[in-house]
Amino acid sequence: MAKVLICATNYGTWGEELQAPWDIIKKAGHDVTLTTWFGKKPLPLAVSCDPNFFDPIIKFNTNPPDVCKRIKELTDGKEWANPIKFKDADMKNYDALVLTGGLGAMIDMCNNYNVHKLIIDAIAQDKLVGALCYSVATLVYCRNPKTKNSVIFGKQITAHPASWDFYGPDWDFTYDLYGASPDNKGTDVHTPGFLWPLEHIVRDAVGPQGKCIAEEKASRDNPRVAFDWPFVTGTSVESSIAYGKKIVEVLDVLAKEGKAGLKKIKVG
Repeated sequence: MAKVLICATNYGTWGEELQAPWDIIKKAGHDVTLTTWFGKKPLPLAVSCDPNFFDPIIKFNTNPPDVCKRIKELTDGKEWANPIKFKDADMKNYDALVLTGGLGAMIDMCNNYNVHKLIIDAIAQDKLVGALCYSVATLVYCRNPKTKNSVIFGKQITAHPASWDFYGPDWDFTYDLYGASPDNKGTDVHTPGFLWPLEHIVRDAVGPQGKCIAEEKASRDNPRVAFDWPFVTGTSVESSIAYGKKIVEVLDVLAKEGKAGLKKIKVG
């Protein structure tokens, strides 16, 4: 059994991007600890648990009804109720660091000193680091202390495709949350589409020797995750399940065969 630290945003997770890896890692028998910036329950964006939400860019209903039901169960229940704060987490107590996505991750995770410290410490301690969808931006802005390059320089890393971004002359995007309360209301900020053009900044961050994998044809039937030690990354919500499964696969190989066994896991 591994001890897994799961990071989530307080400004709007995409429900399945937390729910799927959470459920999959727990079901595999691993011990999970949830952490957020404020130590408050991570609430899903309202659109991410609406089964009728139709993505206007990729023109697809992204949220299966059973997934929405499960997200609301977790949000309304106690499992996510008492996360620790980012600043109170210490990687010496965990075997893996798993970042989860959502548009809010671009606000309170991607340039957060305490999350960067967890990443740097995990890498220094030779532990797995995962990032899904927009939490990959956290890896972009986390710098190697010696070279000052991104920690993903030279790596094969997935990115939310730029062609999927909410971007255009009239976008006005809000971060309305399911389950919001006066002491956990997220943010009232508006952004003109998605905050970061993730594909572009990942391409810059991995450099000429790395590879940005922005798979426009990724789907629930064809999810896209990448493994390039110590990183496991996943494209977007359609790859949430595959992301969770890949993390479990890597943890299982490490437990049974050690790092030598990781050679058999496909890179990219």
